[in-house]
Amino acid sequence: MKHIRIISPSGAIDTTYIDGASARLRAWGYKVSEGAHASDTWGRFAGTDEDRLADLIEALQDPSVDVILCSRGGYGLQRIIDRVPAITKPIIGFSDITALHQLSAISGQPSLHGIMCKHIATLPEDSEPLQALRRALQGEALEYTFPAHSLNRAGKAEGILIGGNLSVLYGLQGTPYGLMLVMKNSKPILLIEDIAERHYHIDRMMRNLRMSGVLANISGLIVGQFSDCEDDPLMNQTVYETIKEVVADYNYPVLFNAPVGHVAHNLPLWLHGHASIYSGTDSVLRLDGFHV
Repeated sequence: MKHIRIISPSGAIDTTYIDGASARLRAWGYKVSEGAHASDTWGRFAGTDEDRLADLIEALQDPSVDVILCSRGGYGLQRIIDRVPAITKPIIGFSDITALHQLSAISGQPSLHGIMCKHIATLPEDSEPLQALRRALQGEALEYTFPAHSLNRAGKAEGILIGGNLSVLYGLQGTPYGLMLVMKNSKPILLIEDIAERHYHIDRMMRNLRMSGVLANISGLIVGQFSDCEDDPLMNQTVYETIKEVVADYNYPVLFNAPVGHVAHNLPLWLHGHASIYSGTDSVLRLDGFHV
C-alpha cells in the first residue's frame, strides 16, 4: 500500500480540507498520514518556518512515505526553500509549491503539478482533475485535448516539462532555483499560470524571462489560467496578447488557455518528465507516466 504524507509547507489551511482529502485518498486505497504541523496556524502560515521545514524534511527522510501531498499553496516556501534538502520523492501541488517543483527539477525528481487538499476533498468523484490525479498516481500516461485558442501558435514540440506559477518562478530568478539552472542546457517545454496579478506585473515578469534567456531556450510554451488577472485597458491589449507579444520572436508552439492553474478544473501534469504538445485544430498535451 502506497503511503501519502500531507504537509503544509506554505499557507494555513482549513483543516476540514485535509480531513476530506485524507478520506478520499484512503478510499482509493492509499495509506495517509499528516505532518505534525500540517494543521497549524501562525499568521498567514501553517506554522513557523522551522515547523514547516521540519515537516517537509521529515516527510522526505521517512522511508515509509512514497508521495508528499502539499495541503495548499499561498505563501511561505520562499522563506525556507534554501534549507530544504534534495527532493527524493514526488511532491504534489501547485501555486507556491512551484518552489519545490524547481528544487525537484534540480534533484532530478519528477513532481506533480496538480490539485491539493481543497479540490481533492470537494470535487465530484467523476470530475476530470480527480480521475486524472488517480491515473497519475497509478503510473498511467496522461493525455489532454482542449479547444484551440485564437492566439495559439501552431506546431509540435517535445521535451521535459518544467514551470508552474509565474510569480514564484520570477521570484526565484537569480537564485540557485532559477529557470535557467533548471533547464540544464536542454530545450524544455515551459508551463506558466498565475492568479491576481496586475497586467503590467505579468508583462514585467514575462520580459524578465525573455531578457534572462529563458524564452529563447524552450521548445514550447503552455499558458495556463491567469485567474483574476484583469486586462488593463492602458496596456492596449489583453493579458494573453501581452504574453504572445513577448514570445513573438520565437517559432515554437504556444498553447493558450490550458486547463491548468487556480481553477477547479486544474488538470495534473508531471513535471520533469517527458511531454509533447501539439497546437492545431485542437490543443493536445501528452505526458509520460511515472510510477511512484
